[in-house]
Amino acid sequence: MIRISPNISLDDDEIEERFVRASGPGGQNVNKVSSAVQLRFDAMASPNLPERVKRRLRGIAGSRMTVAGEVLIYADRYRTQSRNREDALGRLIEMIREAEHVPKRRIATRPTLGSKKRRLEGKTKRGVIKSNRKKPTLD
Repeated sequence: MIRISPNISLDDDEIEERFVRASGPGGQNVNKVSSAVQLRFDAMASPNLPERVKRRLRGIAGSRMTVAGEVLIYADRYRTQSRNREDALGRLIEMIREAEHVPKRRIATRPTLGSKKRRLEGKTKRGVIKSNRKKPTLD
């Protein structure tokens, strides 16, 4: 059982991991050991995710989500299988936490009279500074 938040936890059998050969650091070891991880999580079929989280996850995952609704994460940052596995799982958990968080609706406000005056005064001062840079006229 993987705990995402107080409301959401995933079963271990919902996540499928495949180990493949990684590109990148590792020297000759890269050619011998399958240390990269391909993590696959079927988000749309998961009974543990609420519908609103699934909808937001589709937008957050972007190109990492297939048409069928599976989230694919490829991790090969580290040289060991276990660290890449932790990295991939950590990225999935972070993605789901982000999808669970509902952003506050922004309430549009109008600028106050004082802020308008301060803005215009600043623009006037800046204009004076710039006009003082000009060559003096021969009056």
